[in-house]
Amino acid sequence: MSVDATDVFGYAEALTPAARDKLRALRALLEERARPHLSEWWERAESPAHLRTELAALRLEDDPALLGEDGELDPLYVGFKHFEFARFDMSIGTLYGGQVGMFRTVVRRGGSAEQVARWDPRIPSFDLTGCFALTEPAHGSDVAQGLETTAVREGDHWRITGHKRWIGNAALSDVMLVVAKDHADGRAKVFLVPREAAGVTVTDISGKISLRMVRNGDIVLSDVRVPESDRLQRIDSFRDLSAILAQLRYVVAWNSAGLQAAAYEAALAYALRREQFGRPIGGFQLVQEKLARMLGNATAALAVAVRLTERQRAGAMREEDAALVKMWTADRARETVALAREVCGGEGIRVDTDVARLFADAEALYTFEGTHEMNALIVGRAVTGLSAFTR
Repeated sequence: MSVDATDVFGYAEALTPAARDKLRALRALLEERARPHLSEWWERAESPAHLRTELAALRLEDDPALLGEDGELDPLYVGFKHFEFARFDMSIGTLYGGQVGMFRTVVRRGGSAEQVARWDPRIPSFDLTGCFALTEPAHGSDVAQGLETTAVREGDHWRITGHKRWIGNAALSDVMLVVAKDHADGRAKVFLVPREAAGVTVTDISGKISLRMVRNGDIVLSDVRVPESDRLQRIDSFRDLSAILAQLRYVVAWNSAGLQAAAYEAALAYALRREQFGRPIGGFQLVQEKLARMLGNATAALAVAVRLTERQRAGAMREEDAALVKMWTADRARETVALAREVCGGEGIRVDTDVARLFADAEALYTFEGTHEMNALIVGRAVTGLSAFTR
């Protein structure tokens, strides 16, 4: 498998033949089934939920040829899978990854053996669809300390009340993993809440300029009753939840690398076909300088994504490692998409060149999985031994 010109050092060669074949199949499906409609879906803010069935049929998660002796996927394959989705479109990547990445991981790591056996087999096939509901209207970076959604134990049931916001795929999910503060001990718990349960209201967030095809939801929970059997039994604090989420943090670097690869490829294609003064603009010095900078950024982002994943695979990834990589690659992504827009001139603000979509999506990437400022403070604390966080 080739990752095109951005993989100048051949990182994809570290994948098994089965993994490379699977990623080729993913790229082929996206190009055939989604590419002709991509701009239209983005402009209409329409989520192509029908693609989930076709993506599930590829068996990207549970093909025995992909699994190691421990029954798990190689994190490097998972990373390149995220790269391929981001290189094509981050909204479609979220449509798929929110299900098999975030939702599935929290269930598998946070649920009891009985809960995992009951729910997990249905997730890769999208027979059971779900989302992860943590962020609240008044709490993003400080949600660990500011969690306002509460859960009150009443015998064998819990009563949940609160408000969640920016929850990806909410309206497309059968169930929602809702993080709530236990009224009794003040610690975070996670509950599997049916989207259509009494007391649940889900409203799509409109007016977005980024990830327009993602149905981000605003969720209100009013005295929603959930049985104790649907509380994830291995999560009893925010520390437990954070340990699970930390296993996913390395993938954001792959999203950044894929987004930059897409911006570079779109700008290069435009520069080769657009003519001014009687020849393609790709032959002009200043355009070539921009392309070279974009390729450098994309290549470097891919390189640090691979290295961070190697550390994660070895169990050596630290919080500050993930924070540094997220902060730096998201910053470079902003620069790369801006250069792509410059190369494409006026056409760079039109959806048909792909660049406008990528330009907008880079803003979402810059914010999620920790803002630039929060990640900078995590790194700063690690290198100085002094915390600059305020309370």
